[in-house]
Amino acid sequence: MRAVVQRVSQANVEVAGARVAAISKGLLVLLGARKGDTEADLEWMAEKVLNLRIFDDAQGVMNLSVLDIEGDLLVVSQFTLLADSRKGRRPSYIDAASPDEAKALYEAFCDRLAASGRKVERGVFQAMMAVGLVNDGPVTILLDSEERLLRRNGQRSDSSQ
Repeated sequence: MRAVVQRVSQANVEVAGARVAAISKGLLVLLGARKGDTEADLEWMAEKVLNLRIFDDAQGVMNLSVLDIEGDLLVVSQFTLLADSRKGRRPSYIDAASPDEAKALYEAFCDRLAASGRKVERGVFQAMMAVGLVNDGPVTILLDSEERLLRRNGQRSDSSQ
């Protein structure tokens, strides 16, 4: 799984001009599912998102999580996060999970976040969405469940190998 996590003061999703989801202070999570992602990837990603300490404490230090601040979460499925643009000019999405697999992972991810007791709003899977946000900071974090496996095995995913 791959995610772009943005600290927001507000975010919303519209489909065909109608607002379908909105949050106030919290996290906007753009989530992409990769072929072969497992329950372990899903659990790692959910725990990482819920516990990222990217909100300011009383001293102005990023030391609090979305759980600590009792923030909201808005999750939008985005298969384009799995784009491979290393060759040519048209990105390849061969690594993206199939729509059925991706939807199941997306729904399970949202359910896992909701189990924390926080408000979780959702985009509309496979819809053309207009996502609006006010990025607070800005703070934007990239997460990839594959990276945790590479690091655990002492490998690097960049081209410096």
